Amino acid sequence: MATDPRAALDRLVAALEAHLAAAQRRHGDDDPAVEAAYTALADAFEVYEESLYTAYEEVTPFELFDEDDEDEDDLDEDDEDDDLDDDAPEDGADDLGGSTGPGAGGRPSRR
Repeated sequence: MATDPRAALDRLVAALEAHLAAAQRRHGDDDPAVEAAYTALADAFEVYEESLYTAYEEVTPFELFDEDDEDEDDLDEDDEDDDLDDDAPEDGADDLGGSTGPGAGGRPSRR
């Protein structure tokens, strides 16, 4: 059964307001009220997005944050940094690609 986009939008706005209210009353990093409001907001957004597409073949410019994707992005970013480090010439390196000691290249380690 398709949901009316206007009704879904009203629920999304209400979920945004509830999330703000929960964030304002937050009690610590793992506040269950904030986590519940976060989940309700994500669910309301998905319903709105689906109803908008079903009714009008339109989407929003937003994507839901997925913690699994963030972990993979962090790994990919670290891999890119490693690749850049391998390709970049190091300060004081000889023609054979050796370094002059710890910290050669002048860049602090991100690890």
